[in-house]
Amino acid sequence: MAKIPSTPGVYISEKSAFPNSALPVSTAVPAFIGYTKKAIRNNKNLHNLPVRISSLGEYLLYFGDEPDTKYALAASADKQRMYELSTKTETRFLLYYSMKLFFDNGGSDCYIVSIGNYNSKPVLADFNGEITANGELFLKGIAALQKETEPTLLVIPDAMLLGEADRAALQQWMLQHCAKMASRFCILDVFTDENDTEKTDTQKLVQDFRENIGNDNLMWGAAYYPWLHTNITNTDAVNFRHIDRGSWDNLIALLLAEVDENESKGLDKKRADVLKTEIKAINDAAMEDANGLDKAAVSSDNTLHHTLLAISPLYKSIMTALCEKLNLLPSSAGIAGVYCMVDNQVGVFKEPANVSLSSVIRPAVNINHEEQEDLNVPLNGKAVNAIRSFQGQGVLIWGARTLDGNSQDWRYVNVRRTVIFIEQSIKYAMEAYVFEPNDSNTWLTVKSMVANFLTTVWKSGGLAGSTPEDAFSVDIGLGSTMTAVDILDGIMNITVKIAVTRPAEFIVISLHQKVGQS
Repeated sequence: MAKIPSTPGVYISEKSAFPNSALPVSTAVPAFIGYTKKAIRNNKNLHNLPVRISSLGEYLLYFGDEPDTKYALAASADKQRMYELSTKTETRFLLYYSMKLFFDNGGSDCYIVSIGNYNSKPVLADFNGEITANGELFLKGIAALQKETEPTLLVIPDAMLLGEADRAALQQWMLQHCAKMASRFCILDVFTDENDTEKTDTQKLVQDFRENIGNDNLMWGAAYYPWLHTNITNTDAVNFRHIDRGSWDNLIALLLAEVDENESKGLDKKRADVLKTEIKAINDAAMEDANGLDKAAVSSDNTLHHTLLAISPLYKSIMTALCEKLNLLPSSAGIAGVYCMVDNQVGVFKEPANVSLSSVIRPAVNINHEEQEDLNVPLNGKAVNAIRSFQGQGVLIWGARTLDGNSQDWRYVNVRRTVIFIEQSIKYAMEAYVFEPNDSNTWLTVKSMVANFLTTVWKSGGLAGSTPEDAFSVDIGLGSTMTAVDILDGIMNITVKIAVTRPAEFIVISLHQKVGQS
């Protein structure tokens, strides 16, 4: 009730003429979980703390740079190949390189949760029915995100470091977390053995993924395949120290064998002896750990590295192959960058598909039209979105489905994410009306606020329909969405119906012949 004046005079009472506005929430704020070189800011330990960053520079400042990844080198049993490189899994970490791929593809603001440093060695465990201690680190990282309201995407490239059981449990947990929060969406990778990409069995990898992902909460995530050959790291950034110290003898033996072969073909013996001396200098490298090298040692290594590049085609070939392995990355971080770019340039309602990926040379596996049929429209509905290379167009995201492909409601990524966007925007706008009178005045204000917000979404292209009335409807009131008992219980029910735009996934052109008219 308004205050009744008791002193003579003129009083002014200002009343609001317009309802509160529903402000759109952010739609592209990924949260990344994984291993980092460090996790410190202002002398404060940041492990298992969500940290908001907006650039790669901030990531480097708080979390450090790349891991010291090592590769084992051995002579190949295959006569067509002289050597084989295999990753030392305990030294392989993916988050740093994935962050570079994320920012190269349009990524901006995001959250980082560091679950450990590079001394936290992933162990590839066999199935034991329960997630191992190594997998538990990731679950703690997910738990740390529960109190953060801003992240809208969940991405864990380092999940690929885990064994099959841990990886499956973690990906199920990601879907469960997104369903529980109801405000975020996860981007999943299909596991690929990076030591055996030439013999990749796509059908088996995808089948294993579908069996392991389960049947719950599928609408809250999308999967992408295959991994990507990128140019994130250039050949200048690798040298013989990326080869595991235990394989240096193999490296020297291979290079010396190359010189012996050239000598048998007419190479001058004196020149051959000089080359062998340079090659054996690899053993003179003072320290195994490149991180501990002083400036003089680093300079000496660089000199030796460039000398070997100049004198040995085989060494150059090994370094090129090593760099290619280092640049083989799961696609999820790059996809997250595309989500951000599309959301910022067009809107969350635009499907993040038929978009080229930057810093990507080619997919690890070439998928043709026939092979994609089972990926995109499987009987169980667990669609896996393909990444394909098209001549003259580059590498494109060629899929638009969630894992719940059999659902008419949640089949498409943009539909799921648009509904999240609308739900969360209305939710935060409605918080201002908690404890307000549950009467017709409040109902009218609320209806006007929600309708104005949805009209803005419709004008931007997020809702289908030639008029706002065709695109959405908002109902609230006694006899419409509430009963007298609801009002007595303090419940305000609002019914919002929306027509979300859906992608034209299949375009069919029908041609018919007709008889000439003249």
